[in-house]
Amino acid sequence: MADEILTVAEVALLLKVAEKTVYTMAQKSELPCFKVRGQWRFRRQDLDSWMAAQVKGPGAPEQPEAKPKASTRKGGTRR
Repeated sequence: MADEILTVAEVALLLKVAEKTVYTMAQKSELPCFKVRGQWRFRRQDLDSWMAAQVKGPGAPEQPEAKPKASTRKGGTRR
């Protein structure tokens, strides 16, 4: 089928993640999707393009750098 439409369950199998993960990613617009009468649907072609982009790196969200933790000493400052 040229314009294959997938369900949440089918996308979960394709991406090898839980259905809940697919729902969450859809709600956060992290996956290309649309709704039909309140149910999420996904075009296979859009997912293929999205997966290719994830492998290349562009569009991937940047991870914030970890801040160094402040040292916690007992007893206050030393003179």
